[in-house]
Parts: sequence; structure tokens; C-alpha cells
Amino acid sequence: MANDTLEGNRVGAIPRQPASHTGLTSAVEGTLADFLASQIASLDTIDASLGGFARTARDLVLAGGKRLRPTFAYWGWRGVAGPGADSEPLLPAFGALELMHTFALVHDDLMDDSDTRRGRPTAHRIFAARHGARFGTSAAVLVGDLCLVWADQLLARTAIPPATLLQVRARYDRMRIEAVAGQYLDVLGETDPASWSVERALLVARHKTASYTVQWPLDFGLALAGIDDAEVAEAYRVYGLAIGEAFQLRDDLLGVYGDPAVTGKPAGDDLLSGKPTALLMMARRMATPAQLSELDHAGIDRKAQIVAETGAPARVEEMIRARVTEGLTALSSAPIDPEARGVLIELATVATQRPA
Repeated sequence: MANDTLEGNRVGAIPRQPASHTGLTSAVEGTLADFLASQIASLDTIDASLGGFARTARDLVLAGGKRLRPTFAYWGWRGVAGPGADSEPLLPAFGALELMHTFALVHDDLMDDSDTRRGRPTAHRIFAARHGARFGTSAAVLVGDLCLVWADQLLARTAIPPATLLQVRARYDRMRIEAVAGQYLDVLGETDPASWSVERALLVARHKTASYTVQWPLDFGLALAGIDDAEVAEAYRVYGLAIGEAFQLRDDLLGVYGDPAVTGKPAGDDLLSGKPTALLMMARRMATPAQLSELDHAGIDRKAQIVAETGAPARVEEMIRARVTEGLTALSSAPIDPEARGVLIELATVATQRPA
């Protein structure tokens, strides 16, 4: 029920808040552009090739995207800071989340051997076109590493009291550890998909995606406010995990049935690699013996058709709706600013019903 909100036990219509938050996105991107310009200038003084390397990293950071992580962090902060609070000093912290996200995307694309991201060549493909595949792999690793270092540097520039920044940093570190743990489990699953399960695929989704897309950015925002509120933290945790898992489940569906012109990524990569997503594991669980046998040997288009025939996509849609309902229930009674609650309700829809 991504278009519903819960009021007690009654389900009513979601207030249609604007979800683009163009002002926030522009402010974060401006902060990133200024920071990256200074970093490029510094590397330029060492060697012109380093400046070019850094410009490629910058282009990957600023290549668009949904900017969900700084958005969730902002509204996590705004939920307790209130409408009159000044967010300007916090822009470096919000920008740091995008640099961390770029690190994760560059390395994820390399591990998946993906050709495109956001409709453009991935980092390893960009560098491979210059000096070959091995160089592309090495340079992409370094781009990801550089973005993670830059994220640390930018976060340190956040103009808040040191004790508050220490609490923010604790959330940020936990976010990074869980993202790496989830990525490792994701890679591990591809080595032996036959032994994987829907439950383990959801564990991967929880750590690889949910925690660093929604849950920890919200808690990161709460920490930026310097407020220790256990009730809000618990509501953010439940909402964040539920909406974050639903976000990944939608990604699983888009990875098979999405329009590449809209998603910016080829359809069917997960099926081609045999990645044990919740969708594929559900299809294997629901398949007849004949479907299961064919699924192991069919081409990509036929695999997608068989997955649909098992009823797994419909089941995943049900899982998405259940998680959205769970997240909105947690948020409904949380003691947060009403406008922030309305936007977080809308963001649940944006994150889980998106076409890309």
C-alpha cells in the first residue's frame, strides 16, 4: 500500500507532498562541486594525469542519481530539528553520503562487470577504453577508494560541535561496515546460488541496500540534530529497514523487467550472472520441476518469462506493499515534525514505486 498512510487502524490517502526537494538537491550538489573543484586543483599540481583521474571521479559523483541518501538524512534531521532550523552547516555531511554512495556504486559495477550506470559507461569501462581492461579494473578500484577518502574529508568539514560530530561519525562508520558486509554476502551468493534462499537474499538486501540507503541516513540525520530520542530512533529504524528492503525488492524487479532507457542499466544482468536476488530465489521456490529445470538452461528472455510464470514478481510486489505498510505504521505515531512525516511518507512511495 505504497499510496496509503496509517491512522490508527484506518488506512487513508497519503498527502501528496512534493518529493523532488530541488532546493536540497541543488544545495548538496553545489557543495559537492565546490569541494571536488578544490580536490582536483590540488591533484593537478602533482601531475596533469591525476587531475584527469580526479575529474573522471567528479563526473561520476555529479552524474545525476536520485540523491536519496542525503534526502533521507535531511528529513531525519528535520523531523526533530523543526522547520526553523538552519541546514546550511550540515551540507558537507549530506554531501559525504553521496561520495560514499559513488564509492559503493563504482565497486559494485566492477564486481558485477556492468557496462552502464545512469545511462553512461561505468568507471571501469571508461578507463578500459583508454588503456585496456586491466587498467580499467585498477583505476576503478582507485576511483572508489578516492571517493571514500573524499567522503571522510567532507564529513569532517561539517560545522557542528565535536561531540555531535563524533556521534554522527559513529553512524557513518556503522553504515559503511554494513554496506561492505552486504556486498560481500552478495558476491558470496553468486558463487553458490543453489544453496541460497529467499531469507538470505533478504539479509543481503537489508545490509547491502536498506541500511545505507534509508535506515542509517535517517539515524545519521537524527545524530546531526544532536538529539538522543529513543522513540524517534526506533521509528526511524523500523521505517528505514522496511522501506530500504522494499527499495531493493523494487530494484530486483527493475533489474529484470525495467526499461533500460529509463533505468540507465541493461535489463537481465542479474539473470545473466545468476545473482541470487529475492526475486530469483522466490521464483525457484515457486517453480514447478519443469520450470526449475528450464530456468537453469534458458536464455535471458526466456528466464525472465519463466520467472514471471512462477508468480514470483507478484509475490515480490506483495512483499514491497507489506514493508511499506510496516514502515508507515512505525512512522505514524513517531514524535516528529508533521511536515517531515508527510515528506517521509511520500519518499516511501518514491523509493518503492519508482521506474528506475
